[in-house]
Amino acid sequence: MTQSSNTTVQSGQAIACSISDSFVSWMSQAKGAIALTTYQANKVALIGWNGNQPTLLMRQFAKPMGLAVGEQCLALATKEEVYMFANAPQLANSYLEDQPGRYDTLYLPRVVYFTGDLNTHDLVFGQDSLWLVNTRFSCLAALSNQFNFIPHWQPKFISQLVPEDRCHLNGLALVNGQPKYVTALGESDVVGGWRAHKATGGILIDVENNEIVLRGLSMPHSPYWHQGYLWLLNSGRGELWRVNPQTLEHDVICVLPGFLRGLTCVGSYALVGLCQIRERHIFGNLPVQHRFEKLLCGVAIVDLQNGQMIGMLEFTAGCQELYAVQFLPGVFRPNILNAERAEIRQAFTAPDIDYWLRPSAEIKD
Repeated sequence: MTQSSNTTVQSGQAIACSISDSFVSWMSQAKGAIALTTYQANKVALIGWNGNQPTLLMRQFAKPMGLAVGEQCLALATKEEVYMFANAPQLANSYLEDQPGRYDTLYLPRVVYFTGDLNTHDLVFGQDSLWLVNTRFSCLAALSNQFNFIPHWQPKFISQLVPEDRCHLNGLALVNGQPKYVTALGESDVVGGWRAHKATGGILIDVENNEIVLRGLSMPHSPYWHQGYLWLLNSGRGELWRVNPQTLEHDVICVLPGFLRGLTCVGSYALVGLCQIRERHIFGNLPVQHRFEKLLCGVAIVDLQNGQMIGMLEFTAGCQELYAVQFLPGVFRPNILNAERAEIRQAFTAPDIDYWLRPSAEIKD
């Protein structure tokens, strides 16, 4: 049994989804919300819990990709910017004057870095800074008030930092707050060289040693450190892997009917993003397409102990590809504003001050 809903309109087509009862059950006990990005539909989606059922809120952004979760903050990579958001919980409660308490979290845009089109993929908050996977320049980078980016690390086979997407560096996992593992779609030092062997040329690199530790992956994405293991998506085969960091041996935890992208772990569960395949030129003829007659787009909940998919939110129309999937602990009814929303010009916060500048709050003579 599933619940269905139409949530928004994109290019004249409603974005519709169905939610399994088991997904609803998991959300009711998760003590948090789910955030995801879909660059294909130009949306950030927030999946919350209102005490009775899941909620789905979507906001428009230009090609949203990487999404990082910090303490009371978010960072979002879009086509040419990185946005920094801060939570204003007191304003969240009164966001809708006629529905107080509708939201418990309100992410307001506070800083925008104009990076240019770096094709930024993963974003991760580290111990000291925010890390960017700068795919166009094949490096890990940091934000800057002076430059488009500051490069800090590159694979040793990359001879120069040029905007040529030589290896399609995409995923980053931190260990103890520092970059440890990255995924790339190929070991190449020429423009777009990863494309030639995209189905079998994927690699995992140990950042600390700058050594390739796994080869032969199929378009890997979303490495994630959890409970002493590295988890990653062998996306082109639809597989969730668990990698032993000492032996580098891996177990295939499960196989799902989608091109996998977006992974986070919550206790003994994984949230995994599934995508359909639109661009046959880049993504065509992958093993997952031969494994399944139909690929799905959505978020699967996987039990890491037995590899079973225990719940699914499936986008049935209007959304075909996801990028990031994140969990927001302690958040139940989230809201986020983009720069086009009039409310961001009405919201004022300072230490110990939260105020809506609205007609209802104006002093009357």
